Amino acid sequence: MREDLLHFIWKYKKLKLTDLITTKGERLLLLDFGTHNHLAGPDFFNAKIDIEGQLWAGNVEMHLKSSDWYAHHHEEDDNYNNVILHVVWEDDVEVFRNDNSTIPTLELCKYISLQLLQSYQKLFEKKDVGFINCEKDLKEVDGFLVNSWLERLYFERLEDKADFIFELLKKSNNDWEQVLFTMLLKTFGLKINGASFLSLGAAMEFPVFRKQRENIFQMESLLFGMAHLLEENEVLDEHYIQLKKEFAYQKKKYGLKNESVLKPQFFKLRPPNFPTIRLSQLANLYALHSSLFQKVISASSLDEMYLLFKVSASTYWYTHYTFGKESKKSSKKLTSKFIDLLIVNVILPLQFCYAKYQGKECNEHISNIISNIKREENTVIRNFKVHGLSASNAQESQSLLQLYNFYCTQNKCLQCAIGTNLLS
Repeated sequence: MREDLLHFIWKYKKLKLTDLITTKGERLLLLDFGTHNHLAGPDFFNAKIDIEGQLWAGNVEMHLKSSDWYAHHHEEDDNYNNVILHVVWEDDVEVFRNDNSTIPTLELCKYISLQLLQSYQKLFEKKDVGFINCEKDLKEVDGFLVNSWLERLYFERLEDKADFIFELLKKSNNDWEQVLFTMLLKTFGLKINGASFLSLGAAMEFPVFRKQRENIFQMESLLFGMAHLLEENEVLDEHYIQLKKEFAYQKKKYGLKNESVLKPQFFKLRPPNFPTIRLSQLANLYALHSSLFQKVISASSLDEMYLLFKVSASTYWYTHYTFGKESKKSSKKLTSKFIDLLIVNVILPLQFCYAKYQGKECNEHISNIISNIKREENTVIRNFKVHGLSASNAQESQSLLQLYNFYCTQNKCLQCAIGTNLLS
């Protein structure tokens, strides 16, 4: 038994609505169940109930046991003084307001159908489940409901990313160029070096980096140096030595500090994803575009976005993946698959946030772009496909990732449209 089942029962009126009585035998009539509150405070706001002919308006709080009221210290919180009904699964103690008046209690277990409880138990039964709780019943859910839910989940995912972006904006004193720089770094770092590259963005102010945009060598020395990639004494490569000298000069000139920067990893990475290659590609991207943020924000088609990121690493990296070790010659261009990743994780979230910042709306534009990008390929997406839920484009695969990470793995089935449909 989980508290979210009580919320589900109340929100969707899954209880017997007639002949309700409080634990003290008072006749109870539910006129308005209230609005579900997902933040701090009582669970449902602005409910209306009739108790023995007396109309009450206020909030409803829910617990598995009445004693949870005291376990959660609600008696010390003035926000709970206007609770007009305590809805519990089991009534084990009387609950009072601060003025010592008793809060009426409804014991829910007496008014719930056996069928609902059996469906609930089935949904959360872990026996023979290898992926998610509802994997055996997923194919039974109406396709229109699933598609509507997935569309909502994509924009929920965008909102989550927006929280991170607006936090970056606040830290940078509303410098959108700095935000873009940091977001690009994080994404260029991919999963393994994302945190490292993000710490690099936090340690280096973008205006310092921008001053070097006429000289790729200087930009690379800044990025490599700040990322602790120019600290070896055994490397005798002339290019490496010159980069090291340049960074020592820049570090002193701008008073740079990189103690907080996490050193990027090479282990478990394919050579095209080595931090050396990715940082060089990023430097060349900024060398190519003088007003990158404006171009990112104004890009209105996939073709524009692909053209924007048509860059390669510097010529030194044509024959290297690491300093001092030559390799077979290749241009180290950004692949279309990697550009898709940048569009999904940087460009579209930034366009969404910038429109929001200006009080505008661009949801249709974003849907048009992302629905024409190929879906991601990973274990989560493949597992959903096995169980009957396929993603045909990047918007749907992003939605499935949101579903899996924020609902399925956290057992939030009763906050999921698919889970609530299976219980209905």
